[in-house]
Amino acid sequence: MTTTETNEVTIEKLVYGGDGLARLDGRVVLTPFVLPGEKALVASEQSKPDLLRARIVELKERSVSRVEPGCPYFGTCGGCHYQHASYEYQLAQKEAILREVLKRVGKLTAPESIGIISSEPWGYRNRTQFHLKRGKIGFLAGGTHNLVPVDHCPISSPRINMALQTLREMIRDSRFPNFISSMELFTNEDQVQVNVLDADRPVAKRFFEWCAEMITGAAEGSLEYENLRVSHGSFFQVNRFLIGKLVEEAIGDAAGETALDLYAGVGLFSLPLARRFRRVTAVESTNSATTDLAFNAERAGVRVDIAKQPVEYFLAAAKEPTDFVLADPPRAGLGKRAIEQLVRLKPRNITLVACDPATLARDLGPLTAAGYGISKMTIVDLFPQTYHLECVVHLGLI
Repeated sequence: MTTTETNEVTIEKLVYGGDGLARLDGRVVLTPFVLPGEKALVASEQSKPDLLRARIVELKERSVSRVEPGCPYFGTCGGCHYQHASYEYQLAQKEAILREVLKRVGKLTAPESIGIISSEPWGYRNRTQFHLKRGKIGFLAGGTHNLVPVDHCPISSPRINMALQTLREMIRDSRFPNFISSMELFTNEDQVQVNVLDADRPVAKRFFEWCAEMITGAAEGSLEYENLRVSHGSFFQVNRFLIGKLVEEAIGDAAGETALDLYAGVGLFSLPLARRFRRVTAVESTNSATTDLAFNAERAGVRVDIAKQPVEYFLAAAKEPTDFVLADPPRAGLGKRAIEQLVRLKPRNITLVACDPATLARDLGPLTAAGYGISKMTIVDLFPQTYHLECVVHLGLI
């Protein structure tokens, strides 16, 4: 199969990353926007000795789970991967992918039952990043730097789409700084935080004052989200429908004397933990997040000890045992050094909140080898229409 040839393939399964996997002449073929069981005529775009990346030329046989995408930009904007599948089918595929990755990467067998928590699959995003080029605003086409201008985003919340309409008008005004290349909108549906992410030079304060005049509810510096202050630069979960359910699932019935909240952010987990444990230590290295966390804890009237340092350094210096550890690491996972220290400290119970199944598998391997058993595993679908999945895993010493 060359770059000019087309071949018919049968899709075996979806893999993490959004592609469908097929095989041709002993090589793996990865194609986006297909579903298991479908037959498609595909043309290769990238070729390696054992791998082909392809695009659909013609769909020969369709899956019964295929649906009409809910967005006119699907397939071009690079943001969503699964809009061509019914939502129920998306959830089933995410469970299958999670099981496969755990087995392949971590040599782990997932629990017989994996829970799934889901909600409305549209209009869920409270935070969306946009790119700007030549007086237009939108998203980058998958794997490129090509801008796809958009006038709305169906997975973003109503208030984000309202603010987007205003930005589309503002960008045509001569006052708009044409050296801004990316922006972010973050909202609680009352306030809207406007953040400049990339620009060739500093953006003057008057631009943000103009945004405050034009965008209804524009917030300066921070906004309030479910009784938490969230400043620019502080991480916060993006699914406005599932934040509370994520917290409930992660904490469960945990209670006791001491708890650690690793990668604590602004206190989404720390504050409810402080109502269950006598002493809670929140470990977070980001300046804006630790400032927000201290403010949020004081306002809530709960005690949270804040360790402003990287998780690996904190754990390496820790001497005292702890009853419960909750960790919500970035996509890279906990990593070898943090895992080694957790194994040394041996907390009775650990809950991992993971956003990448491969790094989750790598983290779980040494924990299970050290005597921890998986008591519960749940997918919390924070990212409908995309291949991304959030997984909450409860572990306890056997």
